[in-house]
Amino acid sequence: MNKLIFIGGPCVIEHDNNMLFEVCKELKRISKKLDFDFYFKSSFDKANRSSITSYRGPGLEKSIPILESIKKKLDVRILVDVHNEFQPEKLTDIVDIIQIPAFLCRQTDLLVSAGKTGKTINIKKGQFVSPEDMLFAVKKIESTGNNNIMITERGSSFGYHNLVVDMRSFPIMKKFGYPVIFDSTHSVQLPGGKNGVTGGQREFIPSLAKAAIAAGADGIFMEIHPDPECALCDSTNQFYLSKAEELLTKLSEIYMVVNND
Repeated sequence: MNKLIFIGGPCVIEHDNNMLFEVCKELKRISKKLDFDFYFKSSFDKANRSSITSYRGPGLEKSIPILESIKKKLDVRILVDVHNEFQPEKLTDIVDIIQIPAFLCRQTDLLVSAGKTGKTINIKKGQFVSPEDMLFAVKKIESTGNNNIMITERGSSFGYHNLVVDMRSFPIMKKFGYPVIFDSTHSVQLPGGKNGVTGGQREFIPSLAKAAIAAGADGIFMEIHPDPECALCDSTNQFYLSKAEELLTKLSEIYMVVNND
């Protein structure tokens, strides 16, 4: 039985680097205890914020030494998202997984550029894309000769300011032959639902995460913060660091039942 894949960390690199180390160190401890396949995630730029005034992050150049330090000192693997075709090449010596944001999952030049690095590419399913149509994004990565691919479900648009998760997407996308991850925190967003700021329904994270693992997801993506209400991005849908071990333990138990040979 393969290990459950766990991608976690604060939504964005904030001003307090000590907080990033604190979260990463704790998530690594939990992952080692539960025998997860752990990747630390924190974005250097949130390029798709609702408002021009929203905090985006320190940017690529300032973030590279921060990510390098976390990787070296804590001995963890790193995932970051990219937003244009020039960024993947600059990250090949630092990151282990390059992530394609949901809004950009159809951008051919970006997908091809990421695929050419040879790194594992995690493609987030667009809120506007059917599970079946994600095969075309996968084919763009495969066209580069890169078969190191993950696909992440993060909910589908359901009218204005709302997302729903169709649990059928997990068996559908697993037919492509690659791991399928569930983004349990972005899936509870209410996009633009707070007057130009994205809202969220954090209380549904545990239920959806458990349902996704039961439906066959190979891993969980979860943005986690020590004090979500004060987070500079996605404050309403990041999960509490203090509650992470309890939830991840339950997910581990469900995963073992589902994948028990």
